[in-house]
Amino acid sequence: MGKIVALTFLSLDGVMEHPVWTGPYFNADHAKYAHGQLFASDALLLGRITYEGFAAAWPHLEETEGEFAARMNTMPKHVVSTTLDQAEWTNSTVVRGDLATEVAKLQERYDRDVLVYASGELTNSLIELGLLDELKLWIHPVVVGTGKRLFPEGAGFTSWRLAATTSFNSGAVILDYRPAPVAEEP
Repeated sequence: MGKIVALTFLSLDGVMEHPVWTGPYFNADHAKYAHGQLFASDALLLGRITYEGFAAAWPHLEETEGEFAARMNTMPKHVVSTTLDQAEWTNSTVVRGDLATEVAKLQERYDRDVLVYASGELTNSLIELGLLDELKLWIHPVVVGTGKRLFPEGAGFTSWRLAATTSFNSGAVILDYRPAPVAEEP
């Protein structure tokens, strides 16, 4: 049974939107980690906005990004959307209906991870439904100041335990969390 794993780039102040600010920190160590996460996964689960951005970019990146781009383009992709009629990117399908039911089907279908990139609203929905098995926050040493944050004001209370950390010589760090029994809400 596959695990649902979210990997999200964040600034120190929690911004995830338009992560062009990650560029100066991305190096060979980052690439190796990202490669490992992608190749440990059987499929991608994406929100519509992330899907549309990826679908516009990745098909044109195989020449420069090699096997990583080839994997992105060929692996199964599932996009959660109530507005998208069809998914045009290779091996993509639109997920409709009850999210909990559809995610359970994906977990049964795949043996390895189902990777969620970015997709803040989807990640928050998965957390709210208790469907997220791992939350990997890739934090970059920059304060952006404005932009969409992963956890918006009013997000429900949840509790997590730190399972692992990965640090990079760039100053970025990945905090790898697992759901924990709910502690008392402050």
